[in-house]
Amino acid sequence: MRNHPLGRTGLFVSELCLGTMTFGGSEGIWSQIGDLQQADAERLVGQALDAGINFIDTADVYSGGLSEQITGQALKNLQVPRDSVVVATKVFGETGPGPNARGASRSHIMDGLKASLKRLQLDHVDLYQIHGFDPATPIEETVRALDQLVRQGHVRYVGVSNWAAWQIVKALGIAERWGLARFESLQAYYTVAGRDLERELVPMLQSEGVGLMVWSPLAGGLLSGKYGREQQAEQGSRRVSFDFPPVDKDRAWDCVDAMRPIAAAHGVSVAQVALAWLLHQPQVTSVIVGARRAEQLADNLAATQVALSASELAQLDQVSRLPAEYPGWMFARQGENRRKQLAGEPR
Repeated sequence: MRNHPLGRTGLFVSELCLGTMTFGGSEGIWSQIGDLQQADAERLVGQALDAGINFIDTADVYSGGLSEQITGQALKNLQVPRDSVVVATKVFGETGPGPNARGASRSHIMDGLKASLKRLQLDHVDLYQIHGFDPATPIEETVRALDQLVRQGHVRYVGVSNWAAWQIVKALGIAERWGLARFESLQAYYTVAGRDLERELVPMLQSEGVGLMVWSPLAGGLLSGKYGREQQAEQGSRRVSFDFPPVDKDRAWDCVDAMRPIAAAHGVSVAQVALAWLLHQPQVTSVIVGARRAEQLADNLAATQVALSASELAQLDQVSRLPAEYPGWMFARQGENRRKQLAGEPR
């Protein structure tokens, strides 16, 4: 299990991160994602830690806070040393009936962290992330509130999830101008069949030194290899009951078709190839994997051992490449000579 620095920090996190969205679900969409209770969830946490994962991600809205509660109790029951695990959680979603029990306001952030720490049974979280963009709150208010939590010692680093590139850069500019804690990571959707973030977000992350945490790396199970053009999701499966994230199915099946022979050549599952493709992307810091069963987690963990060849990566790039869009195709055309100069190539 390799470890990577989170953004521009000295904090190292494992290349796989254990996601806890499958913990505690008993109703609504959470029951469709996973309903692991304490004992089963605890076994998965132990299995992940034993495999070298040091990074765990949760959120205050997962199963109405029960995911955080189960995660915290698991770390306590397993007697995990606090300095050996990086705990990340998120704030933004609705946590109560009132108008201020949601969003990225100072009020909700402060209340949210206090509640999360209590459920997790911790005195601080290592990474506190804004779970979504709040059009009702000025970005400066959000950045200042997070900085205050860092200064108080309740939060070590801050990050963001599901923001646009311009929004993140604006927040980084505010942080730099006023000497505030900056976003060190972005948690975003990314798969071999869904490469949209490569247009704007990836260049921004590389330019500004922000780490990338990937959520739903198998597109909600669509890239697990269990489904294809001829094997549609069965009634009762995750993709039928909760068809998320949105995926261009034709593109996904093309990717699955390309991954099957690669998986067969390596003697691994299609899911491992999909995860390995992400682990080969230089902009990826950590890939969040979630599971309902020990064997499912074991399969995901094994993806770290899959070394894709340059030829295999080229095949997957070809089948999954995004269509050219402006201004990207103009950047490529106008910048070609300068890129050659940088590479030391003759004109």
